[in-house]
Amino acid sequence: MRKSRPKKRILLPDPKYKDQLVTQFVNNLMLSGKKSTSYNIFYDALDIVEKKGKNIEVAPLDAWKKALENVTPQVEVKSRRVGGATFQVPMEVRLERKVSISMKNLILFARKRSGKSMADKLADEIIAAYNEEGGAYKKKEDTHRMAEANKAFAHFRF
Repeated sequence: MRKSRPKKRILLPDPKYKDQLVTQFVNNLMLSGKKSTSYNIFYDALDIVEKKGKNIEVAPLDAWKKALENVTPQVEVKSRRVGGATFQVPMEVRLERKVSISMKNLILFARKRSGKSMADKLADEIIAAYNEEGGAYKKKEDTHRMAEANKAFAHFRF
């Protein structure tokens, strides 16, 4: 594919909630092509969120969406080499990339957590992100802080 960009693939909605966002999340969660296992992990995590989340008064799927929204970065820094020096240039993030980054961060920090099963770890990370705390939320805050600190180099945008 030298000249043209590949076509965007259409994701089928998941069987339980009929939501394409859930399918995308499950695809990111999947390891070694085990999609049914990752669906089970995700649905179990939402069940755990429903049981554990005492201060969450919305449905578990809505809590997950709110958690994703809370860990979604608006800006990021990219390295740009200008005249022998490398600058961290703050850039706006495209919508698809925002969603992808937030999902991957949520999964990454859920995997890093200590816990029994992946469903437990994912549920804990979802609850933490919903309450604007936890590793994924901290990563977003660090990214924003970095972009704010390098705002002086915004004119190097390409």
